[in-house]
Amino acid sequence: MKKETHNSQITGNSKSKSTMDRRDFLKNLGGGLIVVFSVGNYSYIFGDTVPPQEAEEDLNAYLRIGEDGRVTLFTGKIEMGQGPITSLPQMLADELDVAYESIDIIMGDTDLCPWDAGTWGSLTTRVFGPALRAAGAEARTILLQMAAEYLKLPVDQLIVGNGVVSDKNDEKNLVSYAQLTKGEKIVRELKEKPKVKDPSEFKVMGKPYFRTDSIEKVTGKAKYAGDIQLPGMLYARLLRPPVHGAKMVSLDMSAAEKIEGVVVIREGDLIAVLHEIPDVADEALSKIKADYEFEPSTVNNETIFEHLLNSATASREVDKGGDQEKGRELSDLVFESEYHDGYVAHAPIETHTATATMEGEKMKIWASTQTPFGMRTDVAQALNMPEENVRVMQIFTGGGFGGKAYPGLQVIEAARLTKLTGKPVQVVWTRREEFFYDTYRPAAVVKITSGILKSGEIVLWNYGEYFAGSRGAAHFYDIPHHQTMSYSTGRSDPDAHFFATGAWRAPGNNTNTWARESQIEIMASRAGMDPLEFRLQNLKDEKMIGVLKAAADKFGWTPAKGPSGRGWGIACGIDAGTYVAHMAEVNVDKNTGEVKVIRVVCAQNMGLVVNPRGAILQVESCINMGLGYALSEDIEFEGGNIHTRNFNTYQFTRFSWIPEIEVVLIDAKYSAPQGGGEPAIISMGGVIANAIFDATGARLFQLPMIPERVLAAMNQ
Repeated sequence: MKKETHNSQITGNSKSKSTMDRRDFLKNLGGGLIVVFSVGNYSYIFGDTVPPQEAEEDLNAYLRIGEDGRVTLFTGKIEMGQGPITSLPQMLADELDVAYESIDIIMGDTDLCPWDAGTWGSLTTRVFGPALRAAGAEARTILLQMAAEYLKLPVDQLIVGNGVVSDKNDEKNLVSYAQLTKGEKIVRELKEKPKVKDPSEFKVMGKPYFRTDSIEKVTGKAKYAGDIQLPGMLYARLLRPPVHGAKMVSLDMSAAEKIEGVVVIREGDLIAVLHEIPDVADEALSKIKADYEFEPSTVNNETIFEHLLNSATASREVDKGGDQEKGRELSDLVFESEYHDGYVAHAPIETHTATATMEGEKMKIWASTQTPFGMRTDVAQALNMPEENVRVMQIFTGGGFGGKAYPGLQVIEAARLTKLTGKPVQVVWTRREEFFYDTYRPAAVVKITSGILKSGEIVLWNYGEYFAGSRGAAHFYDIPHHQTMSYSTGRSDPDAHFFATGAWRAPGNNTNTWARESQIEIMASRAGMDPLEFRLQNLKDEKMIGVLKAAADKFGWTPAKGPSGRGWGIACGIDAGTYVAHMAEVNVDKNTGEVKVIRVVCAQNMGLVVNPRGAILQVESCINMGLGYALSEDIEFEGGNIHTRNFNTYQFTRFSWIPEIEVVLIDAKYSAPQGGGEPAIISMGGVIANAIFDATGARLFQLPMIPERVLAAMNQ
């Protein structure tokens, strides 16, 4: 099977158009048939000859049927472990009626692929996927028309399968897509758009497929930005400030300049040493003497929450219904809680990396990024070059989780250095640099006031999030008097944070779901009700009821008032259009406070599941990653001074922690596909917190739930 994939992404104006000359684009593709058509905001092109002048230039997807009958799918999306390298070809194969194995995919190459805003938000399948299916359906219709002309038969007398069109009455009378495209230079456009296939017609979608990049990755053949080796390439090491906000007051580079073969660069804020051997570049960096000054700060990882509350100057209403005063009057029991969540790092296996080279007037870049097109724009602006002279190449990305969704400093650094030296340059951040410059998930505070009747009916809900972000903040329970507020000007508010913050897998929703679901179980316990029964009594949303019942059935849930001593927990939520419900079992060592998660069940309604095997892998990855933010991950700092700089002080999920995991995917193939790369992580903080409460009676109000905090909560 021939499959290729690479990642890249973009930031910038979604209305910007490709500046690549169409003839240059088509020159790179080889022979075949062109079919030009547009679907919604996406336009597609099959083939390699020059389209007519009236064809759109801002083409947001390209598909080519080659002379050999193989289909190449071009997408601006990237592959960083979430699986579109497999699921997108599945979607196209069904709609185009070709064998899945006949599809090749090129991802994130800014000279070959359509402009794309980036790979984030679990949008690939639910936004690009439907447009891709529509494209495949339209291309199939055009090819049937061409086959009808070739075979001199009416279209309704033809059938198609595996890229071959044949006569219903004479299967030997046939023509392949390859025969129709070979040597042809034809452009056609449909005015009336055909319908995509009904799920009952699927042959590829809905079937479990192994990841097509698996063999490359487990054998080490997969190429990442740091694997690129070019003749004469220099490895760069850059001088970094010791603290965010530090100002350099003196610099002595004389010792570094004396090392043979070392290239020393200073241009504005860019101070670097380069050499053909990375160890020599490291040695040269160690010889630089620099002094800095910076303002000390009293804000640290313990006092940050008070600082955030004092820094919140903006407010926005997210959701509202009923009357708060009436809800409080009705309530027999009122609960007020404040939840604290610290900074969390992305900590991908691959640090931010870029390799750049100049070929004439053209700069080529291999970059670890979720946004190749945005990267292209930023490089062009930084170097004062035309965008068409910058090409971000297809390459795998070794983990992103939102941390590589922004145009990367390392790419700008590599681009500047290769232009200054005239040689290929590779910039690979050390782990210390990765932690220092990471856009952390922001620390946040959530305040909740809620009220219930003696019967367990929730009648009051007042929710305020501070700097978490509003994703997942609005509740889905049936509460007559409710208000949800967002008190922040954005995750990266410089008045609140001392360093960069940004999206972290399902941004905001992890904090919000943990706080909401913890509050739900506080009320359930005081009402003397089983937490599942309590939720179901306060829900009308059929999808949420469905995933809760599916999880309970798989888990073997039996009713009990909490804390029952069993160590069972529940949490549920919605992210990227997908409904999730988790149930977990934990053991808590009451002498040490250590928490061991024994098993987790996740039920997920994500609409049409294109690749069930891929979806299960994503659920499992979310559960395992979620263990880290729930139990151990935290950034220690003081002002702009980051103390956590490596894995000796930052502990994420270990193999020994991994629980038994069971996944239930709700059959909803007649519903639109929803996101799958992030939803299952949002409930991990909540389900573990609630299981700890059920085991011990201790309620945790700060993440991560490290042993010291668990012990303290048990001793209250």
